[in-house]
Amino acid sequence: MTTELTAEASATVESLTERLADVWVELEERLAEVPILRRLEEGTVTIDDYLRLLFNLRQQVVDGSPWISRAASNFDIAHFELRAAAIRHAEEEHRDYLMIERDYVAVGGSLDDLRAGRKNLGSEALSGYMFTYADRPNPVGLLGAMFIIEGLGANRAAGWANRFQEVLGLADNQVHFMKYHEVADAQHTGGLDAILTSGIIDDAAADEIVRCAQVVARLYALQLEELDR
Repeated sequence: MTTELTAEASATVESLTERLADVWVELEERLAEVPILRRLEEGTVTIDDYLRLLFNLRQQVVDGSPWISRAASNFDIAHFELRAAAIRHAEEEHRDYLMIERDYVAVGGSLDDLRAGRKNLGSEALSGYMFTYADRPNPVGLLGAMFIIEGLGANRAAGWANRFQEVLGLADNQVHFMKYHEVADAQHTGGLDAILTSGIIDDAAADEIVRCAQVVARLYALQLEELDR
């Protein structure tokens, strides 16, 4: 992935980078209007809000490693680098939901209630889309999903954790999931950036990546908008 790019490949990389940046700006604008995040910013968020957020995130996060594994199984040998990256990623994330469970219990939530929970409307849509897309042959577009999900972990999760601590007086062991992902997802986004700028993405794949990023950005925000539904 360190070879010099052709002019055509360089143009594709530049265009893809710009288009994904536009998707990210739209996501940031939408997140600013999500009620629980607006209350967090205003300092009016409550412990109940935080418990609700963890409860809803857990039901979707538990599906993360399975859809990544499914995607890995659908990459052929011509996409070996993407298959290998997906396998590593699935292994790294398959216990993430346990961190949410520990945070939830540390704040006073019931583990039995959490594990008996169901996905909200947005989480249902997000997980359904991810599994369906992962079933495609060579689902390269899922790099767009990773751009959104890992980007939120790397760029927003720690800020949310710190703000919850400021407003609610939470301890580090009560916001571990969000703080952990600042570091872990920064590493993942570094690997993702290397793939996106490597020259192995052609124009057709770039279109799929951008489209998938747009869909996942909308559905992730919907998940946060539809807490408890």
